[in-house]
Amino acid sequence: MLWLEQNLRFVMTHNEELLGQIGPRQAADTRAFETRARTLVNNQTGLFAVRWEDPSGGSRLGTSRNPEALTDGESARLAFSTGKPVYGNAYAVTGNDWQFNVHVPIFAGGKPVGIVVGSYSLQRMIEESVPWWLAERYRIVVEDTDGKALASRSKVEAPQGDGSYKLDFDPPGRGLYLDATPYRSPPPLAGRLLSAALVLLAIAVLWSLWALRRHIQRRLVAEQALREEHAFRKAMEDSVQTGLRARDLQGRITYVNPAFCAMVGWNADELIGRSPPMPYWVDEEMEATRALHDRILAGEGPERGFEVPFKRRNGEVFPALIHEAPLIDGDGHQTGWMSSIVDVSDQKRAGELARQQHERLQATQRLIVMGEMASSLAHELNQPLSAISGYNAGCLNMLASGASSLSDIEVALGKSTEQAQRAGRIIRRIYEFVRRAEPKCEPCDIVQLVEEVSGLIEPDTRRQGMRIQRDCAADLPNVQGDRVLLGQVVLNLMRNGIEAMRDIAPAQRTLTLSARREDEQVHLSIADRGHGIAADVAARLFEPFFTTKTEGMGMGLNICRSVVEGHQGRLWIEPNPAGGSIVHVLLPIKRR
Repeated sequence: MLWLEQNLRFVMTHNEELLGQIGPRQAADTRAFETRARTLVNNQTGLFAVRWEDPSGGSRLGTSRNPEALTDGESARLAFSTGKPVYGNAYAVTGNDWQFNVHVPIFAGGKPVGIVVGSYSLQRMIEESVPWWLAERYRIVVEDTDGKALASRSKVEAPQGDGSYKLDFDPPGRGLYLDATPYRSPPPLAGRLLSAALVLLAIAVLWSLWALRRHIQRRLVAEQALREEHAFRKAMEDSVQTGLRARDLQGRITYVNPAFCAMVGWNADELIGRSPPMPYWVDEEMEATRALHDRILAGEGPERGFEVPFKRRNGEVFPALIHEAPLIDGDGHQTGWMSSIVDVSDQKRAGELARQQHERLQATQRLIVMGEMASSLAHELNQPLSAISGYNAGCLNMLASGASSLSDIEVALGKSTEQAQRAGRIIRRIYEFVRRAEPKCEPCDIVQLVEEVSGLIEPDTRRQGMRIQRDCAADLPNVQGDRVLLGQVVLNLMRNGIEAMRDIAPAQRTLTLSARREDEQVHLSIADRGHGIAADVAARLFEPFFTTKTEGMGMGLNICRSVVEGHQGRLWIEPNPAGGSIVHVLLPIKRR
């Protein structure tokens, strides 16, 4: 009976240790927790259910959702207060079975994070823990203080009478006893007793060795899984092209990956443990980089990615895009900062190349527009040139006749000068529009810009019998931008409106330009009276190379939108209630 008591106590103590190993990390993972729990239940120690509860009893996981399982709040509170496993009272369930629970508290960082509750069946424990050779000689019964049998293991009914052995069943205790009644009195042979003791001792040793072997096997499996996980993460970090750098709270480098070492030219041994200033900081930006470094360590760094110049070992300076994030350990404490670093030199060069190509495309578009307007401009220039020729011929005739006065000649020459200045203004506007130059940001008068562009396009409109109406507020403020690019936008939009009205009645061929101030913006609208734009065409108007013209490039509106958005403005098109379309251009007065 002493051996049986010690064996049951050893089994339950061992189960307490195994239940205590299911910590909060496993409990948070339902699949891992339930796998471990089912392993404990299948060990045939009387344990039939395992569940996890948080300190408030709200979140539960486990191998069983037995509605008859009683939650013993007093035992749980006692377990948390003592920090040790606590057993609850036995209780009856359906099927005339009696059960009891063990409450094993789980702590993390000195604070309770939950409790693992193991449910035992008294009948199952007796059947699985009492060996067959003991049951053949004794009737083993678990009784309460009133002598009521709660569970038993026997082959036949035991004889009545004295000779039974009774011991406290502790754990779990709480008024339970182990009672063994022999079927017959064993012969008082010291040799048999000694042999039985040796056999029992050998069985206990073998069982302990078996349990130790299982524990070592599980530990080896866990260590192998940990090594594989570490190797996988190491291979992943070494294979990425993004530089990774970890620093502690004092700014010392604690980790760099091969990509970062290749980026700056220093190896890991030279960088790990270094404190600011770092060897890859640019000398000219040392103070600014140090100030940014201190802000990041203080938690006041940029929330998004930011760009910093770094220096390679050979002295080459390159732009680096950095994203910073707090480095959190397994206990939820910040131990430093983790940085992901990308060399954006190639992106910068590609962006600059794209910008140059876009500028060439804009200049080409302007040349195409002027080519299409060449005949109208030639007619516009021909008038002042013909007038100059006529005035000069008149002066020569007056001088040849000798009968003219000096005042008449002065008047003719003055008119000739006015026509020459008119031709010069036309040529100057054309030159300023088509020439390639670096984009500028200067005050630009929208009203004056509309007048100049209208002067370029008016010869074409008069030839086609069209009218241009201007309705611009006199007190419009200047906008900040490049007047050549904005002039290209206005000219392209006006020409689109004129082309939209070529096949309508001459009385309706009116292009209306209006400009108003709206808060801190200037709103320019260009309205035509054409046939309007179909819905399927309107959805693709701003796509590159999409055009409805037989000889168009399909880049005019796309360039116009890119120029307006480059000035931090907005361009859109909507139907004109009077027929046709209205193009709206919204430009800020002050650029951010």
